[in-house]
Amino acid sequence: MLKTGIYVDAENIRLCGGYGMRYDVLVELASAGNSVVLRANSYLAEDRERTRDEPDYRQKLYRYHDVLRQCGFKVIKKYVKHFVDDEGIITTKANADMDLAIDALLQARNLDRVILLTGDGDFIRLVLALQNMGCRVEVIGFNHVSSELKEAADSFLSGFLVPGLLPMHSSNGEMRQRGFPINYNPERGFGFLRYYSLTPSKGLVPESVFFHCSKAPEVNDNLFLDSSNIFEFKVVKNPDNSNRTEAWDIRSLDD
Repeated sequence: MLKTGIYVDAENIRLCGGYGMRYDVLVELASAGNSVVLRANSYLAEDRERTRDEPDYRQKLYRYHDVLRQCGFKVIKKYVKHFVDDEGIITTKANADMDLAIDALLQARNLDRVILLTGDGDFIRLVLALQNMGCRVEVIGFNHVSSELKEAADSFLSGFLVPGLLPMHSSNGEMRQRGFPINYNPERGFGFLRYYSLTPSKGLVPESVFFHCSKAPEVNDNLFLDSSNIFEFKVVKNPDNSNRTEAWDIRSLDD
């Protein structure tokens, strides 16, 4: 049994494209296959002045904390501090990096795998230290992820590619996927998109689907040459091509 710990740098995730992330899906991902989640920590900021003075903020924040606890996470709060400089400009700070790092190092003695959700390059030393303790370190991030952090980790996965981790909004309620391009032929305008399904027994299962650039009229053709670009699309059976499975209505995630 693979003993797993999850550590979420919640403020970084929130500010870098992961707002609205579903913690229950994260637990499902971490628990898939021969794995059991022993630790699940989320490190969040709380503005005590707003908590005291704004009932709506307090209610919304505490409801969010309750949802995390119901998903099995321990909520570790870092209280926002306000600073005034010589010119009277107010700045705020609430950094839980040290708390996360210390907890992960102490708890890693009982873990085989650490899933770290952040894009902050300040955690590179933590990743290396955990690896030296014998832990496999998997990083999940969204936007603005440090390239050095990706290289230091045993694996990196874009959170956009985990099915259900972030909600996808569709005007007609259709099922859509997120994936990245592979084996694109620019001269003929076709290639394949790789996406994932999430199963309890195997975790993330990679799948590939054919696409033609004509199904992405608003996408720059050159974007399909870079596998780091992520697209949303629907998977359909093309009746004009022997019901072949294809990706249609392809849109860049940055649109």
